[in-house]
Amino acid sequence: MKRKTLGPIICLMCLACFAPAANAALTIVKTVGGGPPSGLNYLTFDAFTLGGTTQVENNVTVSFQPAAQVVNGSQSGAYAAPYLSGANGDEFGLPNYVGDDPSNYLTTGTVGSSVTLDFSGNQQYLGLLWGSVDLYNTLQFFSGNTLVGTIAGGAINATATGDQGLNGTFYVNINSDLPFDSVVATSTNFAFEFDNVAYSANQVPEPASLIVWSVLGLSVAGAGWWRRRKAAA
Repeated sequence: MKRKTLGPIICLMCLACFAPAANAALTIVKTVGGGPPSGLNYLTFDAFTLGGTTQVENNVTVSFQPAAQVVNGSQSGAYAAPYLSGANGDEFGLPNYVGDDPSNYLTTGTVGSSVTLDFSGNQQYLGLLWGSVDLYNTLQFFSGNTLVGTIAGGAINATATGDQGLNGTFYVNINSDLPFDSVVATSTNFAFEFDNVAYSANQVPEPASLIVWSVLGLSVAGAGWWRRRKAAA
């Protein structure tokens, strides 16, 4: 190679090394009472052992660091069961169920802890039942070690206050224009709780249930629909 060509090549190599991380465009459709499309891959966590042991369902490895865990029910000041309504449970063995999630779900705990979903291949769609949304909940999407996208609780509900009743739980459908192979849930306070995960290697169309379901259309009311905000840690 001629000496005079080395300079430009070295410059290009340096630029490549310092290139910014990939930044996926994430399309979010979130609805109280919604659900994922049918015919996808689903995770219920119902067969998981309670606690923080790494476990596998449907070729997805779920790991916990260090205080995150599989739980059932609620514990004041630590975690609260998502509130199911509408189509939230239709694809997960709980059709038309209304009330606190009676099944296993995952909680991140507080700052320094996390739940990680490692997929066996690249995905471009994720759905999850996001309970009692807080502004300090965060969901990160990775391709290998590269962070490709982030969603915080404010993107789901701009005025989120950890409402443990009907209006605090959303089914969130997320399409990514870049593939990801792991998702990490974290929270800087108690807690990020989620259940009923759907995933696909392809982007998926908006579920019809999200179009027709509205909080204003609910016919059931009463004190059971509302609970006080989660106690602070």
